[in-house]
Amino acid sequence: MKYKIEGGSSFSHIKFVLNPGDKIITEADAMASMDAGLSQTAKMNGHIIKAFLKKFFGGESLFVNHFENTTQEPKEIVITKSTPGEIVPLKLEGKGMYLQPGAYICSTPGIHLIVEWAGIRSFLAREGLFRLYAAGTGYLWFGAYGRIVPKTVKREYLVDTGHLVAYEPQMGMKLQMSGNLMSSLLSGEGLLTRMEGDGKIFLQTRSMSGLAAWLNPRL
Repeated sequence: MKYKIEGGSSFSHIKFVLNPGDKIITEADAMASMDAGLSQTAKMNGHIIKAFLKKFFGGESLFVNHFENTTQEPKEIVITKSTPGEIVPLKLEGKGMYLQPGAYICSTPGIHLIVEWAGIRSFLAREGLFRLYAAGTGYLWFGAYGRIVPKTVKREYLVDTGHLVAYEPQMGMKLQMSGNLMSSLLSGEGLLTRMEGDGKIFLQTRSMSGLAAWLNPRL
């Protein structure tokens, strides 16, 4: 299997070349175009209870698409996402990654998705009550609104709520005010997410909640 991410950081899409026997699993409605001859099968995203949890709490679809090259020659497929922004690849080798709801785009068959309780802190940080955990061996592609910026954290790092896309499982999350009560209210920053521990996180340069807040008064 070969792939190339095109479209820059604003309108990323993935062009895969699947060799005979190769398979890719994608979020529903992620396929933009493909060669004739590729096999497509829609399957429930795990067992029925897990699939419903992923849909309603993990921000993912009830069904995922399995694309497989059952021919004897390479075939091309283009995968995209519904919002503008960047797509990045991540190779997992046993160690997992937490994703914000809706960030998952596609993966190779060795990657498994699990919905876990994230807690009230995550909800107040505008990351949702549940979080999606991707683990296994293989490749994972995820995306966000805006550009995705990787950051290696040593001990602690502050992130504005709504800008956290993904983080390694050893990282802890806490909430704090951006300053004292008055400055937090007047600055527009409000609550900040404090990531604690040593590990890698991924940030997005824009947030959907920020876009919605900007648009609402103008509609």
